[in-house]
Amino acid sequence: MRKEERFKGVLGWFEQNVPVAVTELHYENSYQLLVAVILSAQCTDKRVNLVTPQFFEAFPEPETLAVSTPEVVFDYIRSISFPNNKAKHLVGMAKMLVHDFKGEMPAEVEKLTLMPGVGRKTANVIASVIFNKPAMAVDTHVFRVSNRIGLTTQSKTPLETEKVLMRYIPTRLVAKAHHWLILHGRYTCTARKPKCESCGLKPWCKYYHQKKTLHP
Repeated sequence: MRKEERFKGVLGWFEQNVPVAVTELHYENSYQLLVAVILSAQCTDKRVNLVTPQFFEAFPEPETLAVSTPEVVFDYIRSISFPNNKAKHLVGMAKMLVHDFKGEMPAEVEKLTLMPGVGRKTANVIASVIFNKPAMAVDTHVFRVSNRIGLTTQSKTPLETEKVLMRYIPTRLVAKAHHWLILHGRYTCTARKPKCESCGLKPWCKYYHQKKTLHP
């Protein structure tokens, strides 16, 4: 199957069957989303959503977070993975957001990644979700699902995967496709036991057809 055909089939199925796809993180503005995405690294959205209400009550805007300390922030995020590092990143991010960007969230990926704790994936989420830019954030789910299905074949890094997906996914669908792939990886194409038999992407999935060949 040609790559173009595979992309067309997969995206068509998602458009038909998952017309609405959004982040599962709870947020009310760009600052809250950035905090939530930083916290979500190697942690579940469900856990992050349990922590952020109390966090945002204590730090309702970047200005209050910027004048806090990692030690204080740690107490609010102790149940999140890697709380020490994330506490430092959150305070550092807030300081830069307030002092360097005057409290205005930058829309450019390059500027976003200047802030502590903000890698390319996180920056792409902000650019896509907040500013509706055609940015593809590649997390572990997107990376795994893209390779399994065959949307990417020899991508060894998230950046390589991002470049391939951006090349083949129409601009109007990039932001939504990011959520499609994440949700598919979270609930259907899971890491250990993918639910292949109930998956609607079987006709275009390279992994499924290889498995059928090996175990007819």
